Amino acid sequence: MSEIDKTKRVAVVTGAGGTLCSEMSKSLASQGIAVALLGRDLQKLELVLREIEAEGGTAIAISTDVTSAEEVENARLQVSEQLGLCSILINGAGGNQAEAVTNYLKYHEDELQEAQEGTRGFFNLNLDSFQSVLHTNTMGTVIPCQIFGKDMAKNGGGVIINIASMNSFKPLSRVGAYGMAKAGVANFTQWLATYVAPANIRVNAIAPGFFVNERSKKILFNADGSTSQRGENILRQTPIHRFGQASELLGCMNWLISEENAGFVTGTIIPIDGGFQADSGI
Repeated sequence: MSEIDKTKRVAVVTGAGGTLCSEMSKSLASQGIAVALLGRDLQKLELVLREIEAEGGTAIAISTDVTSAEEVENARLQVSEQLGLCSILINGAGGNQAEAVTNYLKYHEDELQEAQEGTRGFFNLNLDSFQSVLHTNTMGTVIPCQIFGKDMAKNGGGVIINIASMNSFKPLSRVGAYGMAKAGVANFTQWLATYVAPANIRVNAIAPGFFVNERSKKILFNADGSTSQRGENILRQTPIHRFGQASELLGCMNWLISEENAGFVTGTIIPIDGGFQADSGI
């Protein structure tokens, strides 16, 4: 690695190997911000790293389980040593698990039996999977906020952007665990924003609507590439009538990290959803 300019702003992005946060990472790097790419899959992170470096940007990749305070602290030490103190934190790590998703939209008597293929309801849901989804999305946000936020407080301030969801505003069918977790992320964002305001740290959340990424493709599309029934239901509820693309999150991100343009903005949950929130469906 070439010598790092320690005068650069430093961003830490968790879940940086994913579709949405990789685009965020590349956008930050294109602005001259040094970016630390965090996630579990080092191979995915290194793909993003190579793209950033090919464009002349500065980045490092660190395999990190964000639900482990020990691993996040180890990442913080590496970031501090190699890039400098974190001034921007984007918490994009999270996700869902198939075993925590119901097959039924409403109660069905079959779910009183042991869960089998196609018969997974709330009453026979795997609670270990349910708890894992809660832990990954909530503590995977809280732990980086605490560990990197402490550096921000010591250094005079910073910006934290959490990734919320449409589930943060209202429950969506089948995904009770994920919805519960993302509602918690939104609530925590507002709580933390008020708490760390005296440290000159702004905390906001972006709530993406339905974007096409590696995980959502299986939900939004059939094997032949046609839109699935769930995808059609979403499009019917989305006035712009299409799914979002990762690049469409960048304007909001860049606004939020700007002290000049968003220095008075904290504690907000901003939907980027093609109008999904605005449409009652009636």
